[in-house]
Amino acid sequence: MKTKIDHDALEALLYLINHPNQADCLMDPAAQLNTADAEDIERLRTALTLKQLMDQMPGGFFIYRAEGAQEILYANTALVRIFHCASLKEFQKLTGNSFRGMVHPDDLDAVQKSIQAQISSSQYHLDYVEYRIITKNGEVRWLDDYGHFIHSDSAGNVFYVFVGDSTEKRMRLWNEKSHERPGYSRREKQMRTLMDEYDQGMEVIHQEYLRHLELIEGLSIDYESIFYADLDANQIKAYRVSCRFKKQFPVEHHVCSFEGFDADYLENWVYPDDRPLLYGVTSRENIQEKLSTDNSFHVNYRVYRDNSIGYIQLRVVNVGSGEHISQVVLGYRNIDKEIVQEMQQKLLLSEALESANMANNAKNLFLSNMSHDIRTPMNAIMGFVSLAKKRMNDKLKLSSYLDSITTSSEQLLSLINDVLEISKSEAEKIHADIDECSLVDAMQQIQQSTFPHASTSCIILSLDISGLKHDMVYTDLQKLVQILEYLIDNALKFTEPGGSVAVSVEEKDVKDNHTLYQFVVKDSGIGISKEFLEHIFEPFEREKNTTLSGIHGTGLGLTIAKKLADAIGAHIHVSSTLGKGSTFTVSLPLQRLEESSLERKKLENAVSKEPPAPRQKRILLVDDNEINLEIENEVLTDAGFLVDTVIDGSLAVDKMRDTEPGYYDLILMDIQMPVMDGYCATRAIRKMPDPAVSGIPIIAVSANTFEEDKKKALESGMNAHLPKPLDTCRLLELMQTFL
Repeated sequence: MKTKIDHDALEALLYLINHPNQADCLMDPAAQLNTADAEDIERLRTALTLKQLMDQMPGGFFIYRAEGAQEILYANTALVRIFHCASLKEFQKLTGNSFRGMVHPDDLDAVQKSIQAQISSSQYHLDYVEYRIITKNGEVRWLDDYGHFIHSDSAGNVFYVFVGDSTEKRMRLWNEKSHERPGYSRREKQMRTLMDEYDQGMEVIHQEYLRHLELIEGLSIDYESIFYADLDANQIKAYRVSCRFKKQFPVEHHVCSFEGFDADYLENWVYPDDRPLLYGVTSRENIQEKLSTDNSFHVNYRVYRDNSIGYIQLRVVNVGSGEHISQVVLGYRNIDKEIVQEMQQKLLLSEALESANMANNAKNLFLSNMSHDIRTPMNAIMGFVSLAKKRMNDKLKLSSYLDSITTSSEQLLSLINDVLEISKSEAEKIHADIDECSLVDAMQQIQQSTFPHASTSCIILSLDISGLKHDMVYTDLQKLVQILEYLIDNALKFTEPGGSVAVSVEEKDVKDNHTLYQFVVKDSGIGISKEFLEHIFEPFEREKNTTLSGIHGTGLGLTIAKKLADAIGAHIHVSSTLGKGSTFTVSLPLQRLEESSLERKKLENAVSKEPPAPRQKRILLVDDNEINLEIENEVLTDAGFLVDTVIDGSLAVDKMRDTEPGYYDLILMDIQMPVMDGYCATRAIRKMPDPAVSGIPIIAVSANTFEEDKKKALESGMNAHLPKPLDTCRLLELMQTFL
């Protein structure tokens, strides 16, 4: 006995043993199964078929637990007969339903040791032992035991065992020994012949069973029809039959001629367009040709199923042991789910490819526009610098050239800022920093930042906050200001000189301490077409490029505004009419604070003032770039400051350590520098023992302008952060707050 049971087949049998009521349900079509899952039902059917085969075997078969009392989980009918019992209950009562109760007491220890020794030496082969049993009528008989140890998911560690009654064989051997004569050698050969014949007989007994094991091993349990065919004998036997094969195979285990067994199936069930695909597939010649190079092959096709189209896979497997191909298994499997998943996967891949192509086209368009939009201000800067060098003595023209250089520089800086902002938003999620703030302050800040642009463009910019009743709220003030600045900047770009841009804020749906605020930006510009409104917030999109419209920009401003709005919980609605203008409405629900002590009219009455002239103060300027040092030094000196410069953070730390407390009034600190960066230098200064030194105001002046850069500067101990290129007025105003 060298054949082991397939693990999945044994699991199915143990599952049925643990759920005996399920077998009754399978036998009774009217009964209700505990599961509606098709895979579980097929598993139960496989288990029932296997159990029926076991019960029909002439040889004994049983399964018992490897631990504890070694309880017998299953015993077939042949084993019950070997013990001369009339029923399974009699057998269980006689043996105590355990392997220990089966074995003769005098043989038990030796049997257990032999089994353990064989398992230890090889876990892949069947173990073999001989032992005596005591039948119900008291007779002592001998058994040959072929067992195997496995771990089962449903039953734990178990042994499954094939046994045969070897009493007669042993009696013949004993008789031969008791009558030993000089011709013993001849009788020994005869005895060996008898033993070989016994083994061959046992092999024949289990032939049908082994065929079914090969079937189960070759096919999965989810097949709706399974056939075993002998090509040489021109026979095919049904082991599982679907409704589509019922005419040819009315019952399971029905045998008929292999040639033409699926003719009715092809004509009545297979989808007409797929019939040519199957003609000849199940012929003997085709099967032998296909299986000569591979152990299996399959074909997928469509069938009619419940007034719809279903998908079936026919798989043919060679289960013969020799080179000649005759014994094959044919399985018909429902693959609807797999085909649907495959179609969905293809659709997803197609959509992903289309999306990638669209993104690639958009970026190509963006790069094309960017090339033009960057070169335009760069060309202006270089051209006006060249003209300025030629007319150094013409102050009027020189001033005009410098104004043009400033305008072009601002355009270039705006382009760079937009690209960096959208790149940052796509690389990582934008987080809102919620804090208490004043909407009046926000609107005032917006007015100050956008009014110069409107003024130079000859556009009337109005700001109405009469609808604002509660100005103190919780929100991310900086992102709200950015959103409105992007929307106002967009409105100013697409409004002709002499036009108007109106900004207003109103309160809607005031409930308890929550209010829906609406910020409206309305312009009298060129408007937006209905077709483009659907794409207005997509990155790199512009309805007209700058060559046609004469308007500079990346097409990223509204995209950034939308991303920022999503981050703080705001919604942007757009309405527009070509030739008449557009209206952007930002709706933002906010939690209010107590009534602000700020007066609403301070915005209307706000008057921009020149920053007061600074007193004579000494500034330590830290920057590794010589050009930046030269520019900043000139700006500060012209403003009346005394300036010392160093080129890295370590030198700044040395300066603060070596000078008298109070010698320097403020430090302007770059971030990225060799030897020691601005963060480390600030931390080192803050750790100095003298408060007059460690408490000096430090302002970060850096090209690192992202929000996390500002946070990192403040966390390192700096008092404020200013982006490069420097806005001189803003720099002097900020310095004045610390001096």
